[in-house]
Amino acid sequence: MRSTLRAGIGAAIAITALALTGCSGSSGGSDGPVELTYWGWAPNMEQIVDAYNESQDGIHVTYVKTDAGDPAVTKFLTAIQAGSGAPDLMQAEYQKIPTLLASDAIIDIADKVDSETEGKFSEGVWSSVTLGTDGVYALPQDSGPMMFYYREDIFDQMGLTVPTTWDEYAEVAKTVHEADPSKYLGTFSSIDPGQFAGLTQQAGASWWSSDDGAWGVDIDSEPVQEVASFWGGLVESGVIDNKPQYTPEWNAALNDGSQIGWVSSVWAPGVLAGNAPDTAGLWRMAPLPQWDASDPATGNWGGSAVAVSSQSQNVDAAVEFATWLNTSPEAVAQLVSVSGLYPADTADSAEALTEPFEFFSNQPDFYELAAEIADTVQPFTYGPNVNVAYSAFNDEFGKAAASKSQADFLTAVTQMQEITLTDLEDTGFTTK
Repeated sequence: MRSTLRAGIGAAIAITALALTGCSGSSGGSDGPVELTYWGWAPNMEQIVDAYNESQDGIHVTYVKTDAGDPAVTKFLTAIQAGSGAPDLMQAEYQKIPTLLASDAIIDIADKVDSETEGKFSEGVWSSVTLGTDGVYALPQDSGPMMFYYREDIFDQMGLTVPTTWDEYAEVAKTVHEADPSKYLGTFSSIDPGQFAGLTQQAGASWWSSDDGAWGVDIDSEPVQEVASFWGGLVESGVIDNKPQYTPEWNAALNDGSQIGWVSSVWAPGVLAGNAPDTAGLWRMAPLPQWDASDPATGNWGGSAVAVSSQSQNVDAAVEFATWLNTSPEAVAQLVSVSGLYPADTADSAEALTEPFEFFSNQPDFYELAAEIADTVQPFTYGPNVNVAYSAFNDEFGKAAASKSQADFLTAVTQMQEITLTDLEDTGFTTK
């Protein structure tokens, strides 16, 4: 894949309207509907696709369920490089979009997306599919606005106030651990780069920037250093834990009340229900603590979009279906009720997001609050070598978490910057 990346993202972004027109032919005509293939992994998506197929006669979509994450990208790029077998549409995590674009695997659909469609998404989510350019490389499907979860019963028992700023979070963390050394307000997980990226996004960071095909890497920016220093200081002082998330030990801590808080995302209720079933009805959700309480902000941890393949012969139809899937009220409702997603379309999701997860039945305004938080997602640009940056995070912050040194947390940021920028240069990208 790296040799393909050397072609450079600039050429991919420069796809012209003429080129798009050339691949927008129809296989339908008098012989039947236009046939599209859509690859994705969202739960029960085939039910939503079936509903679409039954609703009209002009387009027929065949849904193929794939693995999520890197395996999905690898399969898609293999088909693109083979010159055949690629679908018309591909579900892609936001951080994978630059890699797919740099590989000439997806196309710019800006001339087929109107302002009404753009207006259905928050600025922060929309930035994830535009990459800081005038292009549109996918339509957002679901998002992962970050939030703070806490054990309401333990907070009440200990007389704690829910932190609204990160300074308050640090104070509550100290109070909790000093009162009961077996308890922690949270953990720093050195195996979750997406979580850390989202926290820096909240602080105003964007790890990459793009300008006329030239890429900048800004991982060592001041907001990233501020976030790293904050969490490094908490780890060094011992007032929060540093065990990785999604381990048996972490699951047990959620269940037994020794982890009484979790900085997570809108999808956390499903994780808590599966990993800490004994705590149903004991958790509550609140906005993330803020760096500036007068200017609420959050980041994303998770989410995906639907992109059009560069090998599609039916681009117009593909965009029409992707638009229906991600912005029509009926489809957005099904994304919630059938697939269990948190829709990126904030304009059409209010009616669908009324009943909270059963696990959070004690917080009936869960989705109302989640929608307010989602509107504060900050812009963030992913780059074409996210995999390299995330791998560097695991390596460098793994060392820092083990040493429990605040200084090492800052060193980890510096190392991530150097590794990520060097990789871009070595793979032939123009950098700035």
